Amino acid sequence: MSRYIGPAYRKSRRYGFSTLENGKDLAKRPFAPGQHGVDRRRKASEYKLQLDEKQKLRFTYGMTEKQFKRLVEKANKMDGITGENLLRLLESRLDNLVFRMGLSNTRRGSRQLVNHGHITVNGVKVDIPSYECKPGDIIAVKENSLEHPAIKLSLESHPTTPAYVEFDAKKLTGSFIRLPERSELSSEIQEALVVEYYNR
Repeated sequence: MSRYIGPAYRKSRRYGFSTLENGKDLAKRPFAPGQHGVDRRRKASEYKLQLDEKQKLRFTYGMTEKQFKRLVEKANKMDGITGENLLRLLESRLDNLVFRMGLSNTRRGSRQLVNHGHITVNGVKVDIPSYECKPGDIIAVKENSLEHPAIKLSLESHPTTPAYVEFDAKKLTGSFIRLPERSELSSEIQEALVVEYYNR
Protein backbone atom coordinates (compact mmCIF):
# COMPACT_ATOMS: atom_id res chain seq x y z
CA MET A 1 0.00 0.00 0.00
CA SER A 2 1.34 3.44 -0.94
CA ARG A 3 1.63 6.34 1.48
CA TYR A 4 -1.62 8.22 2.14
CA ILE A 5 -1.49 11.72 0.63
CA GLY A 6 -5.14 12.70 1.06
CA PRO A 7 -6.63 15.13 3.62
CA ALA A 8 -5.09 14.65 7.09
CA TYR A 9 -8.23 16.06 8.73
CA ARG A 10 -10.33 13.25 7.28
CA LYS A 11 -8.12 10.57 8.83
CA SER A 12 -8.13 12.37 12.18
CA ARG A 13 -11.93 12.47 12.18
CA ARG A 14 -12.12 8.83 11.08
CA TYR A 15 -10.09 7.63 14.08
CA GLY A 16 -11.13 10.31 16.58
CA PHE A 17 -7.50 11.26 17.16
CA SER A 18 -5.53 14.36 16.15
CA THR A 19 -2.93 12.91 13.78
CA LEU A 20 -1.46 16.42 13.45
CA GLU A 21 -1.16 16.60 17.26
CA ASN A 22 -2.53 20.15 17.39
CA GLY A 23 -6.26 19.45 17.90
CA LYS A 24 -7.31 21.70 15.01
CA ASP A 25 -8.37 18.74 12.90
CA LEU A 26 -11.08 17.78 15.42
CA ALA A 27 -12.04 21.21 16.75
CA LYS A 28 -14.77 21.98 14.24
CA ARG A 29 -16.24 18.52 13.53
CA PRO A 30 -15.24 15.93 16.16
CA PHE A 31 -17.05 13.05 14.45
CA ALA A 32 -16.28 10.60 11.67
CA PRO A 33 -16.54 11.82 8.05
CA GLY A 34 -19.38 10.80 5.76
CA GLN A 35 -23.17 10.83 5.80
CA HIS A 36 -23.41 8.59 8.87
CA GLY A 37 -20.38 9.91 10.72
CA VAL A 38 -22.33 11.48 13.58
CA ASP A 39 -24.30 8.36 14.48
CA ARG A 40 -22.20 5.20 14.50
CA ARG A 41 -23.44 3.04 17.35
CA ARG A 42 -22.25 -0.41 16.35
CA LYS A 43 -20.06 -2.05 18.94
CA ALA A 44 -16.52 -2.41 17.65
CA SER A 45 -14.96 -5.88 17.58
CA GLU A 46 -11.57 -6.57 19.19
CA TYR A 47 -10.04 -6.81 15.71
CA LYS A 48 -11.44 -3.42 14.71
CA LEU A 49 -10.05 -1.77 17.86
CA GLN A 50 -6.61 -3.21 17.12
CA LEU A 51 -6.76 -2.25 13.43
CA ASP A 52 -7.91 1.30 14.19
CA GLU A 53 -5.12 1.77 16.73
CA LYS A 54 -2.54 0.54 14.22
CA GLN A 55 -3.89 2.81 11.48
CA LYS A 56 -4.04 5.77 13.87
CA LEU A 57 -0.35 5.40 14.71
CA ARG A 58 0.64 4.72 11.10
CA PHE A 59 -1.11 7.79 9.73
CA THR A 60 0.21 9.98 12.57
CA TYR A 61 3.81 9.20 11.60
CA GLY A 62 3.07 9.09 7.85
CA MET A 63 4.32 5.57 7.12
CA THR A 64 3.45 2.88 4.62
CA GLU A 65 2.17 -0.47 5.89
CA LYS A 66 5.41 -2.21 4.88
CA GLN A 67 7.57 0.34 6.75
CA PHE A 68 5.38 0.16 9.83
CA LYS A 69 5.33 -3.64 9.96
CA ARG A 70 9.13 -3.74 9.64
CA LEU A 71 9.42 -1.31 12.57
CA VAL A 72 7.10 -3.45 14.72
CA GLU A 73 9.24 -6.51 13.97
CA LYS A 74 12.37 -4.57 14.96
CA ALA A 75 10.73 -3.38 18.21
CA ASN A 76 9.76 -6.99 18.98
CA LYS A 77 13.41 -8.10 18.84
CA MET A 78 14.59 -5.37 21.23
CA ASP A 79 14.82 -5.74 25.00
CA GLY A 80 11.95 -4.28 27.00
CA ILE A 81 8.27 -3.72 26.25
CA THR A 82 7.55 -4.05 22.52
CA GLY A 83 4.93 -1.27 22.42
CA GLU A 84 7.20 1.25 24.13
CA ASN A 85 10.11 0.21 21.91
CA LEU A 86 7.91 0.88 18.88
CA LEU A 87 7.03 4.39 20.06
CA ARG A 88 10.71 5.15 20.73
CA LEU A 89 11.67 3.96 17.25
CA LEU A 90 8.95 6.15 15.74
CA GLU A 91 10.15 9.16 17.73
CA SER A 92 13.75 8.50 16.60
CA ARG A 93 12.90 8.99 12.91
CA LEU A 94 14.56 12.05 11.38
CA ASP A 95 11.33 13.50 9.96
CA ASN A 96 9.70 13.22 13.39
CA LEU A 97 12.61 14.95 15.15
CA VAL A 98 12.54 17.79 12.61
CA PHE A 99 8.84 18.15 13.45
CA ARG A 100 9.52 18.00 17.21
CA MET A 101 12.13 20.76 16.90
CA GLY A 102 9.53 23.02 15.32
CA LEU A 103 11.16 23.33 11.90
CA SER A 104 7.81 22.33 10.41
CA ASN A 105 4.23 22.51 11.69
CA THR A 106 3.44 19.00 10.42
CA ARG A 107 5.28 15.73 9.93
CA ARG A 108 4.33 15.83 6.26
CA GLY A 109 6.12 19.19 5.99
CA SER A 110 9.16 17.92 7.88
CA ARG A 111 9.32 14.88 5.57
CA GLN A 112 9.47 17.27 2.62
CA LEU A 113 12.26 19.33 4.22
CA VAL A 114 14.32 16.17 4.69
CA ASN A 115 13.54 14.84 1.19
CA HIS A 116 14.63 18.11 -0.40
CA GLY A 117 17.99 18.01 1.36
CA HIS A 118 17.56 20.92 3.81
CA ILE A 119 18.57 18.91 6.91
CA THR A 120 21.93 17.61 8.14
CA VAL A 121 22.73 15.04 10.84
CA ASN A 122 26.13 15.45 12.49
CA GLY A 123 27.15 17.80 9.68
CA VAL A 124 26.21 15.41 6.86
CA LYS A 125 23.19 15.99 4.59
CA VAL A 126 20.57 13.27 5.06
CA ASP A 127 17.59 13.13 2.70
CA ILE A 128 15.97 9.95 4.05
CA PRO A 129 12.97 10.80 6.31
CA SER A 130 13.02 7.35 7.95
CA TYR A 131 16.68 7.71 8.98
CA GLU A 132 16.98 6.46 12.58
CA CYS A 133 18.72 9.03 14.78
CA LYS A 134 20.68 8.02 17.88
CA PRO A 135 20.77 9.91 21.18
CA GLY A 136 23.48 12.57 20.89
CA ASP A 137 22.96 13.22 17.17
CA ILE A 138 23.09 16.88 16.10
CA ILE A 139 20.32 17.84 13.69
CA ALA A 140 20.59 21.16 11.85
CA VAL A 141 19.31 23.12 8.89
CA LYS A 142 21.79 23.17 6.02
CA GLU A 143 23.69 26.46 5.74
CA ASN A 144 22.18 27.52 2.40
CA SER A 145 18.66 26.71 3.70
CA LEU A 146 18.74 28.95 6.80
CA GLU A 147 16.39 31.46 5.14
CA HIS A 148 13.90 28.85 3.96
CA PRO A 149 10.44 30.51 4.15
CA ALA A 150 8.59 27.39 5.40
CA ILE A 151 11.06 26.99 8.29
CA LYS A 152 10.83 30.67 9.25
CA LEU A 153 7.03 30.54 9.13
CA SER A 154 6.95 27.48 11.37
CA LEU A 155 9.32 29.01 13.94
CA GLU A 156 7.19 32.16 14.13
CA SER A 157 4.47 30.12 15.84
CA HIS A 158 6.89 29.55 18.78
CA PRO A 159 6.65 25.74 18.94
CA THR A 160 7.45 23.96 22.19
CA THR A 161 10.02 21.18 22.09
CA PRO A 162 9.74 18.03 24.24
CA ALA A 163 12.28 17.40 27.01
CA TYR A 164 14.18 14.76 25.01
CA VAL A 165 15.01 17.28 22.26
CA GLU A 166 17.10 20.47 22.42
CA PHE A 167 16.82 23.24 19.85
CA ASP A 168 18.53 26.59 19.29
CA ALA A 169 16.14 28.75 17.25
CA LYS A 170 18.87 31.27 16.40
CA LYS A 171 21.35 28.76 14.99
CA LEU A 172 18.61 26.39 13.73
CA THR A 173 20.48 23.52 15.33
CA GLY A 174 19.19 20.91 17.74
CA SER A 175 20.10 17.61 19.29
CA PHE A 176 18.36 14.38 20.12
CA ILE A 177 19.29 14.17 23.81
CA ARG A 178 17.79 10.82 24.78
CA LEU A 179 15.05 8.34 24.01
CA PRO A 180 11.65 9.53 25.28
CA GLU A 181 9.91 8.11 28.33
CA ARG A 182 6.44 6.64 27.77
CA SER A 183 4.93 9.34 30.01
CA GLU A 184 6.22 12.02 27.60
CA LEU A 185 4.24 10.65 24.67
CA SER A 186 0.50 10.78 23.93
CA SER A 187 -1.66 8.97 26.48
CA GLU A 188 -4.33 8.51 23.77
CA ILE A 189 -2.15 5.94 21.98
CA GLN A 190 -2.71 2.33 23.06
CA GLU A 191 0.42 0.73 21.65
CA ALA A 192 -0.43 -2.65 23.24
CA LEU A 193 -3.33 -2.99 20.77
CA VAL A 194 -0.93 -2.44 17.86
CA VAL A 195 1.34 -5.22 19.13
CA GLU A 196 -1.68 -7.51 19.59
CA TYR A 197 -2.75 -6.79 15.99
CA TYR A 198 0.58 -8.04 14.61
CA ASN A 199 0.72 -11.00 17.02
CA ARG A 200 -2.60 -12.44 15.85
